[in-house]
Amino acid sequence: MLFGRTPVLPTAEQALTGRPEPIFTVPDRHTVLGTPLLGPYPEGYEIADFGLGCFWGAERTFWRLPVGVWTTLVGYQGGHTEHPTYEEVCSGLTGHTEAVRVVFDPALISYERLLKTFWEAHDPTQGFRQGNDVGTQYRSAIHTHTPDQAAVAEASRAAYQRALTSSGHGTISTEILPARTFYPAEGYNQQYLSGSKNPDGYCGMGGTGVKLSHPFGTNWGTSCPTGIAPVEE
Repeated sequence: MLFGRTPVLPTAEQALTGRPEPIFTVPDRHTVLGTPLLGPYPEGYEIADFGLGCFWGAERTFWRLPVGVWTTLVGYQGGHTEHPTYEEVCSGLTGHTEAVRVVFDPALISYERLLKTFWEAHDPTQGFRQGNDVGTQYRSAIHTHTPDQAAVAEASRAAYQRALTSSGHGTISTEILPARTFYPAEGYNQQYLSGSKNPDGYCGMGGTGVKLSHPFGTNWGTSCPTGIAPVEE
């Protein structure tokens, strides 16, 4: 919701009503990885949900990690409107952020490693925007699925704030909240920047250049090995 030129999150009463069922379908499989988007997911795999600006570039950032990421998909999270559309989310009247869901094998890549990717891939100090993209749907967010994820996410935020402050950057505005309903986005938004769709498409994401150093939590976990190429598109 925009009052003048300042994005403002709507309350539940102000938000669009939505609908009990989605009005579009989602493809069965990931365009790049070939894995199911909506599951079922392999036993023992975990889910991580992040908002870091336009979800086109955010999703590509995670599917390109060389090991451990099984599938990714984009959607809408943290708002009030049930089964929103892209146009509704972009209106600012749903309260959602554009989010990327990462399904990963914790034996190959840790949640801590995904958080490092999250923090370094965008500027978490910009509030309701990311680069030239302005709106509440572009806010930085981590939606956690377990108490352990919440604790590690909080520790990573504190560590990255220290790194940003020492480099002259501002205060992190990233939300860390328990995951609410994740509404998958339309098929055309899934893997939007893949080679078979729009490999040279727009991406407004940009990091600060500040790195998140080890350790910041209880377990840095598996990092992406050097010498392994990103996933081919």
